[in-house]
Amino acid sequence: MKGHCHCEAVRWESEGQVAWSCYCHCADCRRNCASPVTAFFGLPHDSVDWHGEAPKIYRSSDAVERLFCGVCGTQMAYRNAQDTDNIHLYTATLEDPDTLPPRFHVFHADHLRWLSVQDSLPRYAKSAG
Repeated sequence: MKGHCHCEAVRWESEGQVAWSCYCHCADCRRNCASPVTAFFGLPHDSVDWHGEAPKIYRSSDAVERLFCGVCGTQMAYRNAQDTDNIHLYTATLEDPDTLPPRFHVFHADHLRWLSVQDSLPRYAKSAG
């Protein structure tokens, strides 16, 4: 599994097992990505190898780090101190995002009312646990 930013300065690859894949509707993700919803998936922290430029880190709260390309600004990943198992990578960074569709929605209680994602996936008001 491989991915990269828009300008390809930051690249990653992993042979790790995908733990989960979801849509996130929280306000923090919307603001960080300037998007009404985003998609993430989880991989074990130590299974992701970064290549090219190292991602820059923005600490958005005491427990959260957001990784991004310092050249083009693409959001690459999210690390939460409460999730000691997985790094959360943005699905859109995958070389082929179609290979890993979301399996559920989180923070659906925060979703924008004008956005209607038509699927039958489970929806969790907050996190999936």
